[in-house]
Amino acid sequence: MKGLSKEELEPFVALLLGAGFFGRLGKPLNLGWRRLGRLGSGGFQATLDGKKVSVVEVYRVLLRVADAQGAGSMREKQRLLTGLTSRMTSLEREVLTRILLGEMRIGASEGILLESISKVSGNPTNLVRRAYMFTGDLSVVAKKAFFEGPQSLQELGPSLFTPIKPMLTQTAYSPEEALERLGGRAAFEFKYDGARIQVHKSGSKVQVYSRSLKDITGRVPDVVQLVKRVPGESLILDGEAVAFGPNNRPLPFQEAMRRLGRVKRVSEKSVEIPLKPFFFDILYLDGQSLVDQPYDERWKMLEETIPPELLTRRVVSDNPREVEALLAQSIRKGHEGLVAKRLSSPYEPGSRGGHWLKVKASETLDLVVLAADWGSGRRRGWLSNYHLGARSPRGFLPVGKTFKGLTDEEFRWMTDHLLRLKIEESRGTVFVRPELVVEVAFDEVQRSPNYESGFALRFARIKGIRVDKKASEANTIQDVSRVYENQFRFKDQLEW
Repeated sequence: MKGLSKEELEPFVALLLGAGFFGRLGKPLNLGWRRLGRLGSGGFQATLDGKKVSVVEVYRVLLRVADAQGAGSMREKQRLLTGLTSRMTSLEREVLTRILLGEMRIGASEGILLESISKVSGNPTNLVRRAYMFTGDLSVVAKKAFFEGPQSLQELGPSLFTPIKPMLTQTAYSPEEALERLGGRAAFEFKYDGARIQVHKSGSKVQVYSRSLKDITGRVPDVVQLVKRVPGESLILDGEAVAFGPNNRPLPFQEAMRRLGRVKRVSEKSVEIPLKPFFFDILYLDGQSLVDQPYDERWKMLEETIPPELLTRRVVSDNPREVEALLAQSIRKGHEGLVAKRLSSPYEPGSRGGHWLKVKASETLDLVVLAADWGSGRRRGWLSNYHLGARSPRGFLPVGKTFKGLTDEEFRWMTDHLLRLKIEESRGTVFVRPELVVEVAFDEVQRSPNYESGFALRFARIKGIRVDKKASEANTIQDVSRVYENQFRFKDQLEW
């Protein structure tokens, strides 16, 4: 990258990232595998005019390919590709095809490119990463880093209708732990069991983005209409969209995601399963970036901007008992728990840096390990993804998998112990005699067509290895069903 001109840098980054880069620009190439396969196999006629194809030219042609829409667009795409590849060698055509199919396998992920930009340009990694979290465009970040310097990276901030990576949480297992980690006094907000949303508004224009930064505006007309009534000429809000049932109680997370997945008959579905947004942060207001302001200051601006019924429930406290009462209230109202926030924290896009902590009241079940998968990466050599089952008259029925919750020493112990219980092994999975009991914490029981039991644990993690218990003492599938039904004391329920 160091020797590239300013004009060449964006095309270079785009081609390293492949077709996904154009998708993130909102310009998907829409080229089928068969068409690209013909390109790579020499299916386009080549001519030899001696004029080499530059990276810049390839990029410009691909932008034109992406822009070709409507009637006759496939013929136009083919014409453009034919003109481009006819001047390429067979090796160049093959490389271009692999780039567009995502088959280069050179490890040029976004994370590696961020580190490379930082190292080669001499800018701090955290500054480069921060700039990318705001822009979502590595080519912009690269040009700033190489040609404009660290000050230009620092000046990058939120801009309307460019979604920002959401700030993330770590976990605290009690209000006391949360208060200790956040300096003795913190804000505690309801943690809603919904879908994370980011809302951008400018005048009457509103766009809504998902946690993964996809534009879901067309799927949430109810959210859009509520936000249109919010005062403020321009703003960016961070919040949660919660699905409500016919009794005006929150529905499980699964139902919120089903609603967001709907692309047809959206208006009808929005009446059947209405979504209500609850906002907990404001990142931009009337032309001013707020991300570097302390959380407490951002909250004051949010309160002044958003109607109270659209604000998350919140208290600031240094009293564990007061926080416990708020946690209990959140659960009673059908929500997940609390999020604790450091009052002085800036908004750090994409960061799980410890300024925000989720505090949940988790259920636990004693379940039996039925099988385990061999791990990869740092867990290579250990059996570390455990298939969990509950007792039933038909034997043990699976209700989920998890690799979370154990220390390295416990992974080693589990591996040795499960290998002694081994019945057979197939495709990286070791099936064992159902004897070992583990205590499993989870956030929710969901209906699942993927398991014979009909249930799946959401966010399961192992709290302890219960060598003191026999498999005959494990929880039953009736216990799992009871937990599922009990959730609807506070949540609403739809018919399956």
